[in-house]
Amino acid sequence: MLNGKAGLASLSACVLMLSLSNPDAAQAAGLLKPQGGSLPDLDLRSQDVNVTIEGEYAITTVDQVFYNPNAQPLEAIYSFPVPEKAAVSQFTYWINGAPVHGEVVAKKQAREIYEQEKSEGRNAGLTEQDAYKTFDISISQVLPQQETKIRLVYLQPVHMDTGIGRYVYPLEEGGVDEEKLAFWTANETVKERFTFNLDLRSGYPVEALRLPEHPQAQIARMDERRWTVSLQSNAQSMEAVQEGDANAPASSPSAYRLDKDIVVYWRQQQNLPGSVDLITYKEPGKDKGTFMLTVTPGDDLPAITEGRDWTLVLDRSGSMSGKFSTLLEGLRKGFAKFNRNDRVRVIMFNDNATEVTNGWVQATPENLQQVVGAVENAGPSGGTNLMSAIQSALTGLDADRTNAIWLVTDGEANVGETKQKAFIELLEKKDIRLFTFIMGNSANRPLLEAITKHSNGFAISVSNSDDIIGQLMLAASKVDHAALHGANLKISGIKTTDVFPKQIGSVYRGQQLVMFGHYYGSGQAKVELTGKVSGSPIRYQTQFEVKDGTLHPELERLWAFAQIEDLMDQQQDYGEDADRKQAVTDLAVEYGLVTDYTSMLVLDEGRFEHYGVNRRIGDRISREESAREIRAQQPGQSHRVDNQQPMYTKSRPSFGGGGGGGAIDGFMLALLGALAIAGRCFRLRKR
Repeated sequence: MLNGKAGLASLSACVLMLSLSNPDAAQAAGLLKPQGGSLPDLDLRSQDVNVTIEGEYAITTVDQVFYNPNAQPLEAIYSFPVPEKAAVSQFTYWINGAPVHGEVVAKKQAREIYEQEKSEGRNAGLTEQDAYKTFDISISQVLPQQETKIRLVYLQPVHMDTGIGRYVYPLEEGGVDEEKLAFWTANETVKERFTFNLDLRSGYPVEALRLPEHPQAQIARMDERRWTVSLQSNAQSMEAVQEGDANAPASSPSAYRLDKDIVVYWRQQQNLPGSVDLITYKEPGKDKGTFMLTVTPGDDLPAITEGRDWTLVLDRSGSMSGKFSTLLEGLRKGFAKFNRNDRVRVIMFNDNATEVTNGWVQATPENLQQVVGAVENAGPSGGTNLMSAIQSALTGLDADRTNAIWLVTDGEANVGETKQKAFIELLEKKDIRLFTFIMGNSANRPLLEAITKHSNGFAISVSNSDDIIGQLMLAASKVDHAALHGANLKISGIKTTDVFPKQIGSVYRGQQLVMFGHYYGSGQAKVELTGKVSGSPIRYQTQFEVKDGTLHPELERLWAFAQIEDLMDQQQDYGEDADRKQAVTDLAVEYGLVTDYTSMLVLDEGRFEHYGVNRRIGDRISREESAREIRAQQPGQSHRVDNQQPMYTKSRPSFGGGGGGGAIDGFMLALLGALAIAGRCFRLRKR
């Protein structure tokens, strides 16, 4: 086992998945048609996005209108990246002017029914999930010179990290599916109207909100807990509306390209206490309820001050050709920030891995300049053997020093061993903390999150629309502090079942712990969180009353999705299992969710019965919409339950008091900043 001098975890590894793709390929959400196809284009006439963030989760509603300017009926296929941890909960297709809600059906059956209805000239709609990559919406026919309207609603948890909230509406295609990109071309332009409206209703005071890549957005502070964002395709400027200060932007009609993610940040008030928040939902007359428990720890994890060894694992495969000069520039700038007491090792890989430095070199300016020269001389070519790279990085580590590994790659493993189980088995042989940056949409998040989880590390997603510096500050803050390892949360006093996630692992500085489960009855509950910090046991506990709630029926679907995620993790870790697949299918059908094994199908009303598809989702949608209408009339609600017996004595961490830093700040800020610029350059070149 590798142990640092302070008894802290000795090995940190950071994976950067850079989904910066071929500039000539389709790289955005949009209407698809085959490359070189003879059929004319459909128009995406409008897209209206409405987001409500209510403290612990977000509801995103996307209304779209397709228009067929041609003389014959055409099928519409709209594709967009899978949002992180999102569950599609509603697909509505307006048929003859009336909305028809889709029902969840086993994926193969749904596709067969859709194709049959399409071949017979009937109206049908289908929403499918293409693994971790995209959601694909198909409409069997858009009639000549007519419009077709659809609506998609998805739910996702929203976590705070070191006092910072983040929401992403993903649009930029990650470029990881080469076969799909080679076959399809995308019409990514909204012809007439694009709107994005966000309503943030926080349980805690919010100091600021920003959209780093959309300066034309209007931001309004309604009160200390409620902020709104409005972005329109015809807006040309943005005024950050502070309290009582709003300026209407100049406007002119313009089309809108769906090729840039919309990222929204908000920062909570500093010095808020560590807390436990609880939301419940129970149907009247039922014994079983659903809960969402959020633990936000206080800032009591000690800082790490000892020196480090840095292993840089750099992808030099052929797909890096357009990005290699940017990578070199990032190295030059980043190396300038290293401490002379640090040591550096560089490994490059394509079809195989090669150590450039032949062991550790002291981080002096002279040595680092030679390293940059060696990297520059290597040049890009070949495939991506990720396994070979990680194996090389895990050799030659000094057990008496804290080690960190940074892996930089622009694609998925495609040479040598590529199975997830093999990566997990390799990492389990080492005392390693794997810290993963998942950069861009459609990256292989299941693989990266799985190997991260098994190493007790953490993952941070990064979009080209992010504040790169901010994301790296979050990562640096975690790496520079000890973590709560072997975390375990116990609830007693009331009966709870089906609690997810089953395994917590480690909790790093600034992270929240979010649990979903079922509860029975009501009364006093005792919550106890235990683990170890730097090898020493630690325990936090509180007690509070659990009350039945009726205003958050969405919790039932969020719980179901949490269980589905757990089952899918097992599928990835241990291989496909028929019983687990059936369990996912049953859950998805019962709760109305799109998954790898289920799709959402819309038919003419009379055709559902023809195919034996039960109509069950309407009641659930009605309950959810009614509850949202009530919540919309209320101010931001605090769900804190440990006021009387606080679990933590210290405030939650934030960036107001400094902290973090060291070589990780200098190197990673420079490297990722340069790589982010490369991503933006690709977008500009494509245009």
